[in-house]
Amino acid sequence: MSETAENIKERKRAGRWAGFFYLAYIATFIFATYVQEHPVVWGDAAATANNIASAEFMYRIGFMAELLAAALFFLAAWSLYVLLSPVGKNTALLFLLLNAVGVAEQSQNTLMQIAALPLANGAAYLKVFSVPQLQAQALMFLHLKGAGFIVFNVAFALWLFPLAWLVIKSGFIPKILGMLLLLDGLCLLVWLVQMGLFPGYEKFTHPLFPVMFIAEFLFALWLLLVGARMRKPAASRLM
Repeated sequence: MSETAENIKERKRAGRWAGFFYLAYIATFIFATYVQEHPVVWGDAAATANNIASAEFMYRIGFMAELLAAALFFLAAWSLYVLLSPVGKNTALLFLLLNAVGVAEQSQNTLMQIAALPLANGAAYLKVFSVPQLQAQALMFLHLKGAGFIVFNVAFALWLFPLAWLVIKSGFIPKILGMLLLLDGLCLLVWLVQMGLFPGYEKFTHPLFPVMFIAEFLFALWLLLVGARMRKPAASRLM
């Protein structure tokens, strides 16, 4: 059966919302990461604590922006679910659940960033600890947040594979974008293995980050500008 004009319109709308939320997530997450990392001097707890205390409002903006980014990412995933579930409902549900797990873990991980703030400020109820102890604990929480970044990206790496599969099979999104998403997922997994097993060798995986950014940026931009091609998805019964 051919698609109705209303079905095509709904698909294009879902695609454009997905592109909007995805691009908003990318921009917000980059901003949040920059703001949160700017005051951190990884080898100097005292300098880090002083930087946080002297720019507390910007520091708060940073972790609030990360929470906003997490929400935007889930909205992007939900819009993609609406767009791609006719191609394979169970596969679409799989990538939505993986995204939801990653978003939940990312939001929880932000707690480490928040916890460092009273330690850096030397809150009154923490006077039992010395200033150097508080500063060291603040930096420890930031290190824990970095470790959490590895954990929640496991889910974000895995969600790209069912997403890419549906994009390739859809017939209304260019296959090259699905292939780029597959490459994105593979690059992210390689980075996770390197960080988990071979810390200190980041120089070998840093070149993968532009590849990952380009894949997701082009995918989101295409969705925002086009939404979806005005043609019937390829017939497919997936999982």
